[in-house]
Amino acid sequence: MRLVRGCAVLTGVADNYIAELPFGAPAIDDEAFVAPTAVVVGAVSMGPRSSIWYGAVARADQERIEIGAGSNVQDGCTLHSDPGFPLVVGRDVTVGHRVVLHGARIDDEVLVGMGSVVMNGAHIGSGSIVAAGAVVTQGKQFPPRSVIAGVPATVVREATDDDLLHIRGNAAAYSERLPEARRVRPVVRRALPSAGHLPGDDMP
Repeated sequence: MRLVRGCAVLTGVADNYIAELPFGAPAIDDEAFVAPTAVVVGAVSMGPRSSIWYGAVARADQERIEIGAGSNVQDGCTLHSDPGFPLVVGRDVTVGHRVVLHGARIDDEVLVGMGSVVMNGAHIGSGSIVAAGAVVTQGKQFPPRSVIAGVPATVVREATDDDLLHIRGNAAAYSERLPEARRVRPVVRRALPSAGHLPGDDMP
């Protein structure tokens, strides 16, 4: 950052952090996207059009993490794996903001709602929805097209065709915004007024 006539000018976009660890190195498809401020370390693989967004972390330091084609891991998520418990995220999965996925298997076309937790050995079948704030406990298995909610999470109903369209639409929307996300540019911000001044006052 540099100062120009009282304005703060950001001269570059914050870098993401992609790094090899002793266990393995990331394998990121050319069409995948890792946002600035995201962290991808160790044996993490990302398929075509998959994405990891701002402030999310994927750390595969003891077991692999796989993120399938067209899947999105949104802002603030934590992805980790334990020995014997790889984290496998299928195709066209939406992982909502601030989700924790830990050593689980998430099959194709699943929506994992904001703030939910899925723990080691859990398995979410394809076409399912994990409601926001749900906690899927260790080893829990859910069949395809389940709508899962609660703490601990249980099946509340079967997913409908409309639910499946919603899941697919979420994943497609994130894939469609990737070209715009790649064009992120620095932001110029005016300095805040000093104490005793209001916005719009002449600043010294």
